[in-house]
Amino acid sequence: MKIAGLTIVIAMLLILTNQVNAQKHVSSLLQYDKQIDGIISQMTLDEKVNMLHAKFMFVSAGVERLGIADMRYADGPFGVREEMQPKGWMPLGWENDKATFFPTGSALAATWSPELAYSYGTGMARETRLRGKDMILGPAINIQRIPTGGRTYEYLSEDPFLSSKLAVGYTKGVQDNGVAVCVKHFALNNQENNRGTVNVIVGERAMREIYLPPFRATVEEGDAYGFMSAYNKVNGWWCAENDILLNKILRQDWGFAGMVISDWGGTHSTVGSVKAGLNVEMPDQKFLGQALIDSVKAGKVSEEVINQRVREILRVRLAIKPIPETEANKEMTSQPAQQKIAYQVASKSIVLLKNDGILPLQLKSKPVIAVIGANATQIMGSGGMGAGVKTLYEITPLEGLKSRIGDKAEIIFAQGYDPVTFSFADMFRKKTPEEVEKKAQEKKIIAEKLTKEALEVVAKANLVLFIGGDNRAVETEGSDRKDIFLPSGQDELIKKIAAVNPNIVTVLTSGAPNDLNVVNPLSKALLISWFNGSEGGNALADVLVGNISPSGRLPFTLPVKLEDSPAYALGNYPQGGKNADVFANLVSETDPAGKTQAKKEDKPKDDPNTALYSEESLVGYRWFDTKKIQVMYPFGYGLTYTTFQYSNLKTNKVKYGKDEVIAVSFELKNTGKSIADEVAQVYVHRVNPSVEWPEKELKEFSRVSLNPGESKIVKLEIPVKNLQYWNETKQAWNDDLCKLELLVGASAGDVKLKKEVTLR
Repeated sequence: MKIAGLTIVIAMLLILTNQVNAQKHVSSLLQYDKQIDGIISQMTLDEKVNMLHAKFMFVSAGVERLGIADMRYADGPFGVREEMQPKGWMPLGWENDKATFFPTGSALAATWSPELAYSYGTGMARETRLRGKDMILGPAINIQRIPTGGRTYEYLSEDPFLSSKLAVGYTKGVQDNGVAVCVKHFALNNQENNRGTVNVIVGERAMREIYLPPFRATVEEGDAYGFMSAYNKVNGWWCAENDILLNKILRQDWGFAGMVISDWGGTHSTVGSVKAGLNVEMPDQKFLGQALIDSVKAGKVSEEVINQRVREILRVRLAIKPIPETEANKEMTSQPAQQKIAYQVASKSIVLLKNDGILPLQLKSKPVIAVIGANATQIMGSGGMGAGVKTLYEITPLEGLKSRIGDKAEIIFAQGYDPVTFSFADMFRKKTPEEVEKKAQEKKIIAEKLTKEALEVVAKANLVLFIGGDNRAVETEGSDRKDIFLPSGQDELIKKIAAVNPNIVTVLTSGAPNDLNVVNPLSKALLISWFNGSEGGNALADVLVGNISPSGRLPFTLPVKLEDSPAYALGNYPQGGKNADVFANLVSETDPAGKTQAKKEDKPKDDPNTALYSEESLVGYRWFDTKKIQVMYPFGYGLTYTTFQYSNLKTNKVKYGKDEVIAVSFELKNTGKSIADEVAQVYVHRVNPSVEWPEKELKEFSRVSLNPGESKIVKLEIPVKNLQYWNETKQAWNDDLCKLELLVGASAGDVKLKKEVTLR
């Protein structure tokens, strides 16, 4: 009887184990393991370790003797970087490495379209293959925690669900076309100030529910082949040697089977990094070169660990077919098919925030249109520190308007304001008070001259198109903005313009939130057109003249003022002074001309190296809704040139078990006169929960295109398992079986329909 009982127990344990394994992602990369066994058995220790660090700035080594090609990386994530010298940051100066500049991350997120994200990934992969590369350093998917974040424009959204859907689309688009992704930056790289030294202190529930879901989705739904570890620490451990992040969560919990590379200069140890799961140190071999060989020989690292790190690289190498150098770079990187994708994304991303009836532009009377603003002619493919795109072309707003309007109106242009410019050298040299004063006086003279010219132009016009916002020097890798005010005195300029000509349409070409308190009431229409890629100017012009209806939706909340946002309201950011940036130091060290010299500053009195995430899960709209704080424009907001009606909300049941799916349907009708897209959004509010939750959370959405007068039944599904919370005590996902209010609407601030269901 005892044996029979033991047999039953063992059988039950096997069933439970199989159930757990059945739920765990099984990567397609595992199919290569038998072949890899044979390869590793032939490799020497030196050959193995040689694969674990950089060979050149954007290359890590294979094993030529065994026919294993090097791994070639393409910097991204919104366009393939120009070809660089093997051991430095200087470009080679080629002509055919000019690439398509795709709209940046926040623009892609504003489309609310996983399908467009897939197309985006397809375009990125095609150009990566033309250049003979194997892995694109993207998508960049960290949550936009602070409005001032230097990389907000590059990341996707403040919401984990929206970010997840887009990240999966991008990942599949890339990998379905023969290129590996390198999802970045893992994890919690939510600020640029002191990113190379800061220690993020975050609760595990918030980490699991807010900051990690997009990364998890790229693994479990997208089968991502590569990850990049972030510069920062998380709960005391550098991301490149964080056993909890890389081994426990990424590999064990999610089933990731690919390779992890460090961010450039982001490795800090030998034994800790290789044991924790780092595969490749970039862009050098300070830790995973000879030091690693010595550690193996000293018995501090077993060769089994080395074999596993090599295995994870080889899985990706065998999955991605290398392109011989003789076949790469034979034609221009940017191609018409990819340029078309860039236009499609740009045209669906533009967000109309306000329209008093002035748009679309009426051109029958051949009006005089004053286009004011440096951003009307500013290119956005480059301009700050970090990844940029050497574009084949970039259509600016002014060029797009001239192309689409032609002789239907007279366009006159004035620069209006002096744009911010980026100087790498200025990052390492503190100016004297005399230099600062001289520069201020020069700027004042320039501003007065440009303002005078702009006012003379607007006085002659029937309509003013004010093209303002940030640029790539304002929003840049390596540093966060000090505030979200429009730079270069734009607020003062638009006040003066309004006094002369109040017929103002304002377009903000920014990748992140701006303060709109001045510009909003002075504008009869207000749009955000992002850093919108090679075709951005054409897309903007098509929206302004009415060739297409705007259909972008905000991927983040626009606050009334910066201090209302959670990290600022709680005093969690900024944390103190700013240290020299890790990447900037890296580039300065390799500057062949020796023009820049990194200078170590004294440590500031306030510790800049601890970031407390005490807002926990209340990020973005979750904070504003829960705390009942008024916003300028809510998450998910965006107008079109038509109107929509929501009605007849239904669910297939009223009670749901934890393994069931909530099927939601409702009728959506275009009640206006223009064809347009609506982004219908479903939020969930917990009525009687057993644990704390935000006021509501996005759980599904759909972009729906409708002709005038047309109706559609929109059907959406929400698996109950997607409503779980992370139980920190049990270290597991738990159900919170409570009553739910399903909220269907056009944004987080515009709920049209409600229905209550019960989880049991």
